[in-house]
Amino acid sequence: MKSGAGHAIPHFPPEGLQFLRSLKRNNKRDWFQEHKQTYEEFVRAPMEAIVEAFAPELERFAPDFAASKKVSLFRIYRDTRFSKDKSPYKTHVAASFPPTGMAKHQGAGFYFHIAPTEFFIGGGLYSPDPKDVLVVREHIAERFRQFESIISSPRFRRAFGDITGAQLMRVPQGYPKDHSAAHFLKFKQFLATRSLPVTAATSSSFGSTVLDTFRTLYPFISFLNEPIRRTQKLRERRDLLMR
Repeated sequence: MKSGAGHAIPHFPPEGLQFLRSLKRNNKRDWFQEHKQTYEEFVRAPMEAIVEAFAPELERFAPDFAASKKVSLFRIYRDTRFSKDKSPYKTHVAASFPPTGMAKHQGAGFYFHIAPTEFFIGGGLYSPDPKDVLVVREHIAERFRQFESIISSPRFRRAFGDITGAQLMRVPQGYPKDHSAAHFLKFKQFLATRSLPVTAATSSSFGSTVLDTFRTLYPFISFLNEPIRRTQKLRERRDLLMR
């Protein structure tokens, strides 16, 4: 990473972190309304500024990913319709940077969140369409050497250790049990994550930390997106010919 990269990205303010800690203890609508100005000033506005500052930085090494207030920021309001936990608010703030040219929630992207006791950074395929999982597995099976070289590189291992995600109990049908990529062919999610002390989010090195993590992630995420983008183009071409 170039010296000074990320310094233009503002860090998350300590006052915002204190708000999240207080919200965790007082997760009620009345309390939130009484402290909404604090939320707007020290949580929402800083997160918007952070995301906007990421846009030109991502353009330098990951131009095929989006960074904007509209697509990146998550609402603080929880959807409690199908949850036993009726707490109205999330006690963390999060941002994602999805691949451009794909449907919402499609493809592998970057992500970070700041919680009262955790600063979490990562990325990958979190809830992929089953059809996309199939093409990613095929891609891994066909180009396992390349995939293995990415996830076993010293830089990747130092940052993330092993990749994680929900897995099948057995190697999926169509692949031999002793396939060299057998372990990874069982994955239904493909994630690389790291958890840091929350103080890292409020320090001046916040931007550099996230950008360095995203740079390390980029080859992994690009590998996952390659077959999804290729399949998408084939489908679009087929649909065009069928019109």
